[in-house]
Amino acid sequence: MKVSIGPYPDTGKREVDIQIDDYDTWSMDHTLAMIIEPMLVKLALTGNGAPYVDVSDCPPHLRPKTDKVDIHGNWIGGIDDTHQERWAWVLDEMIWAFHQKNYDWEGQYYSGKSDVYFEDAEEGGCSVMKHGPNHTLCVDHAAMKVHQERMNNGFELFGKYFESLWD
Repeated sequence: MKVSIGPYPDTGKREVDIQIDDYDTWSMDHTLAMIIEPMLVKLALTGNGAPYVDVSDCPPHLRPKTDKVDIHGNWIGGIDDTHQERWAWVLDEMIWAFHQKNYDWEGQYYSGKSDVYFEDAEEGGCSVMKHGPNHTLCVDHAAMKVHQERMNNGFELFGKYFESLWD
């Protein structure tokens, strides 16, 4: 399917044709991650400005060193010494999350080897998977959960700051 975007009524410029194949939507999160990651990297390298970043989205060392905060803990004093650093941190978290999506991040949490076989169940039942004598596969589910939570945070930041992705 080919989609045309534009021309925009105010300028008449930037007409774009985009080709979308069936495989692009089969795993659309991966397709978009392949586009988004390098765009975020380029923005981080060439960015000329930084939008306001909620201080609650950043680690404590990037929060303003002042008492000018509202009842929610958000800084209300304009631009401070860590303004640019906060945006750089948000971009880095987004880049990290999309980078993980583009690669086999889960593999680092597996060790050992899988040795499984299936036994036929009794009449009318399903097969049963059993571990063989050489099964040593271990998965660090707790570490995977922490990793996935950081990825989720990067994706949430991407959504929250989507309209701030400009240069």
